[in-house]
Amino acid sequence: MTAIRRGRTRKAALARAVCALFVAGAGVTGCGGGEDPDAGTNGVGKLPPAKIQSRTQSAAEAAATVRLSGAVVSNKRTYKLDMQLKKDGGTGSVTSDGVTFRLLRVDEHLFIKADADFWNHQDGKSDDSTSDTAAAGKLEGMYVKVPKGDPAYQQLSVFTDKDVLLDGLLSLQGGLATDGHRELNGVRTIRLTGDKGSGGRIDVSLEGKPYPLLLVRAGDAGTIRLTDWGRDFTLQAPDKDDTVDYGQQLPSS
Repeated sequence: MTAIRRGRTRKAALARAVCALFVAGAGVTGCGGGEDPDAGTNGVGKLPPAKIQSRTQSAAEAAATVRLSGAVVSNKRTYKLDMQLKKDGGTGSVTSDGVTFRLLRVDEHLFIKADADFWNHQDGKSDDSTSDTAAAGKLEGMYVKVPKGDPAYQQLSVFTDKDVLLDGLLSLQGGLATDGHRELNGVRTIRLTGDKGSGGRIDVSLEGKPYPLLLVRAGDAGTIRLTDWGRDFTLQAPDKDDTVDYGQQLPSS
């Protein structure tokens, strides 16, 4: 599939180059001869916007795995994500306010892994006491299990929940419309917009299944790339020797 796609892309690029030379030399306004932009695609580009959105959401829901990378703005706070997700959990990194931590969820078991500086800064305040510094040192580089009843569990598990995360991200605001054909990393796409773009936009693949490939959220609330659809990855709980209980409520920050 990859070789075919690359070959087709090279041929298309060559055709465009020849066309450009012809246009420059002949003084004509364009070329293509009315070529159907949806020829050889999965056909969703010809559908009404609501149908495209429905097909896209269905494809995303049915996919076994996906990788999300980019930034999301929520409550005036920016979260940089690089998460691999599947039905029963996810793994990856989250960065906020210059602090990066790793998340791992396997079924209902959620773990967070961070350095000592992260554990030393609770609620945004630094505590330099010897005992707290020593405790943070013990947590550094370990998988700290998050109790399911802890408020942090609900806040952090969202980043590892494929269905919940995609459901929130793939919902455009306002009236739906299409905004032309595009190409993203050699893959032909159709752009779907909400409220003429101010309600967000999604570039949907016209090759293979109609997966969402690029998302720009409403109100400039972040840009997310969605890749590795259906590509499996290993998801397993850490060894007991690498796991520790925090022993108290996790930092609310």
